[in-house]
Order: sequence, then C-alpha cells, then structure tokens
Amino acid sequence: MNTAKTPGKPRLVISGYYGFDNAGDEAILLSLVTAFRTICPEVQITVLSSNPSNTANLYHVRALNRWQPGEVYRALKEADMLISGGGSLLQDVTGLKSLVYYLGVVWLAIKLKKAVVFCGQGVGPVTSGIGRRLMKSIADKVDLITVRDEQSANDLLEMGITSPPIYVTADPVFVLKKNDFSPHQDNQSGKVQPTAGISIRDWPLFNEKDQLVVAKLADHLSDSGWQIIFLPFHYPTDFTACLRVKQLMKSPAQVIDKVLTAREAGSIIGSLDLLIGMRLHSLILAAVAGVPFIGISYDPKIKRFLNQLGLHPAGEASSLEYTKCLSAVNEVISNQDAFKNKIWRAVEVLQPKALLNARLALELAAANPRRLS
Repeated sequence: MNTAKTPGKPRLVISGYYGFDNAGDEAILLSLVTAFRTICPEVQITVLSSNPSNTANLYHVRALNRWQPGEVYRALKEADMLISGGGSLLQDVTGLKSLVYYLGVVWLAIKLKKAVVFCGQGVGPVTSGIGRRLMKSIADKVDLITVRDEQSANDLLEMGITSPPIYVTADPVFVLKKNDFSPHQDNQSGKVQPTAGISIRDWPLFNEKDQLVVAKLADHLSDSGWQIIFLPFHYPTDFTACLRVKQLMKSPAQVIDKVLTAREAGSIIGSLDLLIGMRLHSLILAAVAGVPFIGISYDPKIKRFLNQLGLHPAGEASSLEYTKCLSAVNEVISNQDAFKNKIWRAVEVLQPKALLNARLALELAAANPRRLS
C-alpha cells in the first residue's frame, strides 16, 4: 500500500488492544475510526493489530502486525502521529508486560520525533513502582492526553505527569449512535417476551457464590416472563464464564457461542430491554442504544463510568448480594422511562466530549510539532 503523504491527509497510527476478539476494545477502534473520518474524511489510518487482516477488513484501514517490531517501526516512521488508546491500556493490574508494550510503542514514536496523543484513555490502576516510574518518564513526554474520566486525570497528576495538557473528555465509544448498528436479525419478526442480556467476564474474584447470585437474578427474570441471553464480549474466556452461570440457572437461557464484532455486539444490545453487565463497554453500548442497564463492578473503571451518569453499581463482583442486586433490577424495570431519559441526557453531554478526543488530536496533527523538516 502506498503511504505517501498528500496535502491535507494526516497519517495516524492507532495503538491499542485490537485484533484480540474483544468486542469492547473493537468498539473503541470503531469509534476512533468513525470520529477521525467524521472530522477529516481524508485521514490515513494504520492500526497495530494482533489480527491485521481481520482489522483491515472490518474497518477498511491499513493494519499491521503489532508483534512485528519492524512493521511497527516502519508504520511510525511514515506517520505524522501516534494515537495510543482508548481503553484501559495504561494499567498494570493485568500485568506489567501490557503496560511496557504500550509505553514501548509510545517511546519509539517519541524517538522518531512523532506527535503522540493518549486518546480517551482510562488510566490506572498503576500500582507497581516500576510501572509508575515508566509512566512518569514516558507519559510526561507525550504531546497531548485526553482521558475519559476525572479520576484518570487525577491518577496522572499523582504520578507526576504534568507536562502534557490533560483534557477530561469521555470514552470514545460515545461517538457511536444506535443507528451505527443494524437491527439484530432475531428481532425482526417482533418479540413476544422482553429480553435481558447478561455480559459477564472471567475474573478471579468472581467466584461461584457470586456467579450464583447472577444465576438467581436470571432465573427471577425468566420466571417473570423474560428471555435471557448471555453475551460474551471477549471470546472464548467470557463464553466459558457465561456458560458457568447458565449451568447454575434453573431456567433455560441462550449463550452466544461466537466471536462478536463491535457492530454485532451493538446490534444485539440495541435489541434488548435490559442489560446486566460487568463489561464496561457492554454498559456504554447500552447507554448509547438507550437500553436500561445495571452495572456490576469488578474494576474501578465501572464505578467511574456509572458515576458519570449519576448511577451506582448493583454490587461488587467479588461480594454480590442477591437482595441488593434484585432491588437494583426491580428499580430499573419499574422506572424504565425515567431511567432512559436520565441516560439520554447524560449521553447527549458525553457525545460531543467523545468527539473532542479526535478533534484535539487532529488539531495537533495539523501542527505536528515533532515532525522533522
């Protein structure tokens, strides 16, 4: 592919957790590509992916293998700017290797004198000494940081990252709208039953006791005339977790047994009447689609998101209480119109903030202070 620069066509490299069959991260990539092309249709986008061919086909972008140092180097050398994000890239809870990888790509872009933007990131937790030192030494040298919540900005400041301008915007996925997803096929003939979706993930502290609470909630809804469908956002690990909960149920339920693309996940969620979710982007897609939802917190990012909307989780994934969760479900079901109105008002505020992630980056790309003469 010819990547020669043409006037007015900024060249961006996007780095994130892409090509790993995680519908949430794929929704982030879809939203970033959508936002950049909305503002600048001529933008040239290269994505670093674990599955380049699939990424290229899904988003009509140039995609390269993120594990091939030579390809990463050449992509950055040809680019005007590195976009690192969005999502929870800057954390070491899932291991230091992940943080080292993403900061390593940033370090290389800086060495190549390219502009670097942390775009719509959810920062932290970064708890290890080495992780915090790496953040300070590398993140403090980027050109612009946008974060999806106030606490992420505070975490950066606590790590001593004060040189780049930091903007609190919103998660990039709020750029998407319900009409970005085609109607779910199973919903075309008209539904008789209301449908509840459940999106859970494999998590060490989410044990059988807590899984049983979710199973009892699903049984309660089923006994009340609801259809239950489990949505694995990260296949196959989420599928295994969903299957465990289904096996604890007394009522029938469907578990989707396939990799969901971002568009498929958004389409299915848009067809629901209720979502119970551990996965952050299952909740965000529900908000975008105007579908009532209940969040279960396994990570600070869930509480941060819910707080943005004036909501609270039904419980912690490691210590779920059935009565509290049931009360949260009943509260939402009995006040669906009020809940939808509240969410729509919040989404209307967050959507332009999400678009600001791309707008600020493209303004910087136009100047590109690192570009070699």
